[in-house]
Amino acid sequence: MSFAMGGGGRPAAEMNVTPLIDVLLVLLIIFMITTPMDPHGVYADIPQKNGKPSPEEAVIVLELSQGKDSVPALSINRQQLAWAELKARLLEIYKTRANGVLFIKGDTDVEFEYVAEAIDAAHAVHVERVGLLR
Repeated sequence: MSFAMGGGGRPAAEMNVTPLIDVLLVLLIIFMITTPMDPHGVYADIPQKNGKPSPEEAVIVLELSQGKDSVPALSINRQQLAWAELKARLLEIYKTRANGVLFIKGDTDVEFEYVAEAIDAAHAVHVERVGLLR
C-alpha cells in the first residue's frame, strides 16, 4: 500500500520506487545494447622494415613553381614535366604502387587554380590521397 497508518492516527506517505527501478534497468539495458563493443581509435601506418625504402615506396612530390610565364612549372620529384604530360606520368607512376599518396607542394606565388588542377589530375588517375605541403 502507498499509505501506512502511523501510531498517531495520521496517514504517512511512502514513495513506491519499484517502477523507477524498472525504468532504470530498462534504460541500462538499452544503453548496453546500443554501445558499440569494438573499440574505435586512430589507425596509424607503422613502418614494417628498417633501411632504405624501395623506389616503389618512395614519396611522390609534385612541385609547382612560378616561372617566367603565367603558368607555373611542374616537377615530380625534381624531374621537370609539362602540364600536358601530367596525367600520363601520374598514371604511369601509380599504376603499380600499393599506396596511392601524392604530395603537392606549391610556391607562395602560385595561384590556387593551378593547385586545384593538379589535384583534379591526380584524382582523375585514381590517386587515393592527396596531401598539400608548404
